Amino acid sequence: MSKKIMIVDDNEFMVEVMTHILLNKGYDVIALYDGDEVINQIKTDTPDLVILDMRLPNADGRDICKAIKLNNATKDLRVIMCTGNEDFRLSMNQQGSPDDVLHKPFDVDSLVNMVAVQLAA
Repeated sequence: MSKKIMIVDDNEFMVEVMTHILLNKGYDVIALYDGDEVINQIKTDTPDLVILDMRLPNADGRDICKAIKLNNATKDLRVIMCTGNEDFRLSMNQQGSPDDVLHKPFDVDSLVNMVAVQLAA
């Protein structure tokens, strides 16, 4: 059974690119375009990994990540935060922080390798 990855980003092109790359690597992909329903979709779809944009309509990706990581039911779900903010890595050791950060713009190998590492963890 292939691993399921949830991509949450309001940039449709970014979602399309990541979806194409990950589908070609054999992963199942769930795409969301805003932060409103992420927690409910996680309960419904049970992804193995969430790639979460930091800035979303109606939500802050950091708050969603914190909600995932501080909930006993989802605390072990791997989360990669996707951001163009170079200073974000400085906050990685805080409670509720993501498992890794993918900086935009990124190359295909960076995305594929980071996903593989997080799914193997």
